[in-house]
Amino acid sequence: MSAPIYDRVALIGLGLIASSMGHAMKKWGLARSITGHAKTEATRAAALELGFCDEVFATAAEAAEGADLVVLAVPVGAMGAVAAEIGPHLKPGATVTDVGSVKQAVIEAVAPHLPAHVSFVPGHPLAGTEHSGPRSGFATLFQNRWCLIIPGDAAPEAVARLRALWEGMGSNVEEMDAVHHDLVLAVTSHTPHLIAYTMVGVADHLRRVTESEIIKYSAAGFRDFTRIAASDPTMWRDVFLTNKEATLDILGRFTEELFMLQRAIRMGDGDQLFDYFTRTRAIRRSIIEAGQDTAAPDFGRAAMEEK
Repeated sequence: MSAPIYDRVALIGLGLIASSMGHAMKKWGLARSITGHAKTEATRAAALELGFCDEVFATAAEAAEGADLVVLAVPVGAMGAVAAEIGPHLKPGATVTDVGSVKQAVIEAVAPHLPAHVSFVPGHPLAGTEHSGPRSGFATLFQNRWCLIIPGDAAPEAVARLRALWEGMGSNVEEMDAVHHDLVLAVTSHTPHLIAYTMVGVADHLRRVTESEIIKYSAAGFRDFTRIAASDPTMWRDVFLTNKEATLDILGRFTEELFMLQRAIRMGDGDQLFDYFTRTRAIRRSIIEAGQDTAAPDFGRAAMEEK
């Protein structure tokens, strides 16, 4: 067990990421005490029952009072309002971070509400599942996954301390500027989710294919689309509205690639299709080699279900 990095950590929002952070900090002794806030009594009760929070509060301000680290784990669209609520209650020297999938919009929404005596270090753990809520978290979610930190003009010691926390929870940490982060995530996460939602929507609109047939005959590709499309709709609505420019840019590039493949299929250009699929398969292999996924049969689903 590690020495505590923070004396008191406040988790604002108690879904998958925050609950996993709480479990991880408890497991490896990274915080002496953890407070939490969620809107509903049921969620607050679950956090205490599961043990990843020591105290829970009905308001974000109460949870953040006296905390050395405050983690904003609410939908991106709600972060500005939460920052405005907790701002007057933050103790001098505290650090505020977030776990949102968009960074530039979060900085613009949160920073104006924070007092000068705290450090704001936005962050984004590249880890998750399609599940949400306080009961979906687990301590090893961040193991060997990347966490991106946006240092901006924050105090170097605050950045170093937050880095140490994420590394203590098992993450690989890299620093990045906000604009570049949003472009990278538009490629690796945001646009793929949009495509998944769209593909499932297309299947839903094919009225000549009944719902039972879609479910009964789902092959691996469609199952993967439906897994991604099962993610929290509030979170993803806010992501697309706040990372609009980068997502539209990458979506435009995707459309161009799709038209190229459409033409190759129409023209019977097997060589072009083979070369394209060969290049893209190499990318998949590089993801496995980097330790960011598994080569186990069925993408490791069976192994995951046994745990």
